[in-house]
Amino acid sequence: MKRIVLGVEYDGTNFSGWQFQPALRTIQDELEKAISKIAGDKIRITCAGRTDAGVHAIGQVIHFDTNADRPESAWILGVKTNLPDDITIAWVKEVSPEFSARFSAVERHYCYLINTSQVNSSINRHRMLWYPKLLDVSAMQEAAQYLLGKHDFSSFRAAGCQSNSPVRSINEILISRQQSVIRIDVKANAFLHHMIRNIVGTLLSIGHLKKSPTWMKEVLAAKDRKAADTT
Repeated sequence: MKRIVLGVEYDGTNFSGWQFQPALRTIQDELEKAISKIAGDKIRITCAGRTDAGVHAIGQVIHFDTNADRPESAWILGVKTNLPDDITIAWVKEVSPEFSARFSAVERHYCYLINTSQVNSSINRHRMLWYPKLLDVSAMQEAAQYLLGKHDFSSFRAAGCQSNSPVRSINEILISRQQSVIRIDVKANAFLHHMIRNIVGTLLSIGHLKKSPTWMKEVLAAKDRKAADTT
């Protein structure tokens, strides 16, 4: 039995998220069908982190076990042949049985883009939040610093989150602006369901000067989803 790891990239626009759901188009389902054809057997995959509907990935890591003896080209080009155009296999590596795409990951990196232009972009409409308002990036960055470190992130956790614990460690948050686009980069050991989207919603109120940067500290301390802003 071999354990194979693949690096996956996908455009999540037309998917109902990562996790398999009956009668819905999901990334997990498409990948398992394509890999199974090359392996000649039914394959189940494990990913580094499940993504929601509409979320894209440029560095998703998955692993699976197989008895099939295939060259690397088969796991990249062969699998790709059986995938739709919005999913790509970037690289492959055989690893030890102890490796886990989920549990061996030391950090996840989530990038959220906001287009503040007065006109929405036709090209980037599925890759950026359109928020045509003046935002104070320095206030947002100041507020974000309260989230650094290990905390209970219940205030930013979706009601349907299946994680056993709301505790996560955020290692870095960097908020930058390039012309009309604001970029929020968050690095953490892991994320809760809708955690980043809920953090961004709260940051928008601070950036729009509806709330002060210290409000973020209050929201975090509340450990209550009702304390934060919209998703």
